[in-house]
Amino acid sequence: MADSSPNILLSVENLKMHFPIRKGFGRKIVGHVRAVDDVSFSVCCGETLGLVGESGCGKTTIGRCILRAYDPTQGAIHYQNGRGQSVDLAQLQGKDLISYRRELRMIFQDPYSSLNPRMTVMDIVAEPLRIHRIAEGREIEDRVAETLRKVGLRPEYMRRYPHAFSGGQRQRIGIARALVLDPRLVVCDEPVSALDVSVQAQILNLLQDLQSEFNLTYLFISHDLSVVEYLANQVAVMYVGLLVEVASTDELFQSPKHPYTEALLSAVPKTVPRRNPQRIILKGDVADPANPPSGCYFHPRCPYAIDRCQTEAPALREIGPGRKVACHLAEQLKLHGVETS
Repeated sequence: MADSSPNILLSVENLKMHFPIRKGFGRKIVGHVRAVDDVSFSVCCGETLGLVGESGCGKTTIGRCILRAYDPTQGAIHYQNGRGQSVDLAQLQGKDLISYRRELRMIFQDPYSSLNPRMTVMDIVAEPLRIHRIAEGREIEDRVAETLRKVGLRPEYMRRYPHAFSGGQRQRIGIARALVLDPRLVVCDEPVSALDVSVQAQILNLLQDLQSEFNLTYLFISHDLSVVEYLANQVAVMYVGLLVEVASTDELFQSPKHPYTEALLSAVPKTVPRRNPQRIILKGDVADPANPPSGCYFHPRCPYAIDRCQTEAPALREIGPGRKVACHLAEQLKLHGVETS
């Protein structure tokens, strides 16, 4: 059942996205890749949920399901619209879905391939306005100019093409394209991973300022926990299509409850090296989402695994206020976090 709290903007429940594996002349389905397998979480208005994990764990797939670039295999995506009504985005089709795409936007990972090189900045940022018939004529140009100013670009740049800009400037154009429709929820799909470190800080500061000014809600997808720590209020950790831990950012960094989270945190650059443990190198490879192991998916790589972990899959359970973990040993293990001061 959807969370009815008025502060919840988005509530994802039991979301599954399975891609069929086809073989042979008749393209018969012989199995499925479980890219997302029974995931549930919620995001509060004006806050940021960081979704983290290794490449291929299903983070981006979740974002695309929320925006309905993919049709989910199963589950509900409850969205609280501007009129205070809860709508299941997973059930919408056609015109009903298009109207909500004005309120849910995406910032893409690669600022080079996500912008059409044959379109000017004016055309790129104005395209959503034209598609949704929000403005026309001189009003379009005025709104594009205003949006470019919001993201730190000069309006006179709107006649230029993407090749004339640096990576950081291109990402600002991508952010402007996402914001021109005044959205309420923005899915940020690794928006700084393709940028230099100095430019990353500028874009993160920009996202933070825009969130504060316009009360934006972010689903921030990343594999870099140090970036998530800076921006997110809450963090959800994914492993092979499943959520393994959900906690506030401070709690997760200081006291992780899942061995996989501990391993991820060990790779975060240390501000106090002497007080933080050495990096944990996990054995083996990431499980195959088309043929996952029995029991806990993480047990073949887990240094704390017991016999129970090999046969019984742990449920994502609440162990404290706003704190969830999928580990049989969560209460017994004393795992290392990251000391920040």
